Amino acid sequence: MTLVDAIWADVVALWRPALLNIYFAFASIPLGFVLAIFVALGKASRNRPLSRLASGYIYAFRGSPFFIQLFMFYSLMLALNLSVWKPLGIDTIVLNPLVLGPAILALNTTAYSAEIFHGALMAVPRGELEAARAFGMTRAQIFRRITWPNMLRLAWPAYTNEVVFLFHATALVYFTLPVIDGNADLMNKAGELFERDYNALLHYSVTAMFFLAISLCIFLIFGTFYRHLMRHTEGPKRIKFTTARL
Repeated sequence: MTLVDAIWADVVALWRPALLNIYFAFASIPLGFVLAIFVALGKASRNRPLSRLASGYIYAFRGSPFFIQLFMFYSLMLALNLSVWKPLGIDTIVLNPLVLGPAILALNTTAYSAEIFHGALMAVPRGELEAARAFGMTRAQIFRRITWPNMLRLAWPAYTNEVVFLFHATALVYFTLPVIDGNADLMNKAGELFERDYNALLHYSVTAMFFLAISLCIFLIFGTFYRHLMRHTEGPKRIKFTTARL
């Protein structure tokens, strides 16, 4: 078998597992995005207990490894199985990695995204807020017309990076959660291919190519939306991406 044939065989074997990684990421993004907005608003709140609670949540998830969080939440769900989930008849749903995986990912990305949105919230021009109050806008109108669009524009480049890092984190899900019905992800499938011929360079290189290609698609999609957000400005509309998680 030539090198090209070997690479193509790996591509054929890995494209279905890649869909599972995409599912894990994009099933958790909507919930994480919504929760992050509320946590960011909570951290910025003048209500001290609420602000401290939101800050504590952010610190707890940002200050601990995602791998540990997977173990912790899966162990907690198992501990509650006999007393809660099984009597309710939902144990097969709650403990299913296709449900539990995105849920844990959503909790994790909520903390990182909330910190990004909080920073953007604090950077909203105060002059625009004062002008809106001077025009007699209500708090709801100010948030909808001034705060929200400005916060989204300021946060979007960093949030795009967070989504990419979230996708990369899906590689850890099946290191902790059980693989059910043979639904292996990219890393699990690459491990199976490695066990056949011990060709780590080939199999994990092709796996890395999948991660790179999907990450590029995320950059392009989110970059297009960013250009839409910035369509009214004259400055540069391209996102500058970083390689470190914020």
